[in-house]
Amino acid sequence: MNSLSGKIAIVTGASDGIGRAIAERLARDGAMVVVNYGKSVEKAKAVVAGIETGGGKAVAIQADMGKISDVRRLITNTISQFGRLDILVNNAGIFMYKPLVETTEDEFDRMFAINAKGPYFALQEAAKVINVGGRIVNISTGGTEMGFPGATAYLGSKGALEQFTKGLAHELSPKGVTVNTVSPGYTNTAMLPADPTFRQMGEEASPFKRLGTPKDIADVVAFVVSEESRWLTGQTVHASGGVVM
Repeated sequence: MNSLSGKIAIVTGASDGIGRAIAERLARDGAMVVVNYGKSVEKAKAVVAGIETGGGKAVAIQADMGKISDVRRLITNTISQFGRLDILVNNAGIFMYKPLVETTEDEFDRMFAINAKGPYFALQEAAKVINVGGRIVNISTGGTEMGFPGATAYLGSKGALEQFTKGLAHELSPKGVTVNTVSPGYTNTAMLPADPTFRQMGEEASPFKRLGTPKDIADVVAFVVSEESRWLTGQTVHASGGVVM
């Protein structure tokens, strides 16, 4: 399948988990993938090596998505190296399981820097250069619809990201660019709380009686960035395995 042949895609936070699965899937579909990472160069190199072993094309670019200068450098470096941008997947994010009354100002600021502010300015830079017919996907969480204790700051930051989707979908429509949110449900990654009770609750919430996998989410993203999704914009796609939101 080479539906993305010739396309240049950036996937932020792509050294592990859902981001890695998305990068691998888009590369398998023919895109040249920029694997963004924050700290783990070795993990990012492993993702690139795996993509190349499978016949795909990828390059790793470091950028802390909580630093606006890094965010802008990620986009400009991609353009300088490849001359175009067709797909941006805003996946980088952090999770904190902590009650609101215990959350510090520094923790709040870091949460919103990574999950909302950084993505906002990635959207801003991408909007300036993305090709006609491009695709932008913001990765949120089904938790913004469900709500649960101990994640108020996290849910607020992801809720902001979903609103960015709705506004930018209108701003980029003249270029035929679609902007959508994909919201995973309970997904088996390092970000999911390790509490066995929480994980069991996630399994029971789905009709399939299991947690989602990074591949499950990546396959949904692959559709959202495809040509077949051209009539889908400004929407939140719940990749939740049937969990009621």
